[in-house]
Amino acid sequence: MKRFVFSALFFFFLTSVNVLAEQTAMVEHHSAGNDTERQLPFSDAVRVGNMLFLSGKIGNIPGTMDLAPGGIAGQTRQTLENIKASLERAGSSMGEVVKCTVFLADIAEWAAMNEVYIEYFPENPPARSALGVNGLALGALTEIECIATIGL
Repeated sequence: MKRFVFSALFFFFLTSVNVLAEQTAMVEHHSAGNDTERQLPFSDAVRVGNMLFLSGKIGNIPGTMDLAPGGIAGQTRQTLENIKASLERAGSSMGEVVKCTVFLADIAEWAAMNEVYIEYFPENPPARSALGVNGLALGALTEIECIATIGL
């Protein structure tokens, strides 16, 4: 009887370890593509199974902390290019984005942001929320975070 109980407990332990190992393997942290962004205290993206969660992106010129010129339109375009690059590094694409959240330093600039945004999602746009906020990193005019799929 003791041998049976020991064997059952040992089997349960091995199964639990295996399940935990599989769950841990399902989460992948992706770092940014350049040294400047790698120093920031967050992952560029986190993959959980077939879902990819991108950190918020602003319109900084890659490899720098300088914001793109051109006001809200220029920063929105650069933000979406930064998102596109992160998605591609992680094995996804703009066509696989299912949800975006847009943060605007001035909600009155929603229409100007939207003109650029629709260029990147011309068909089957993702679900989206947009809101005005009080302050973004580096004084950015917009920040966008996305959720995408990988390989579905």
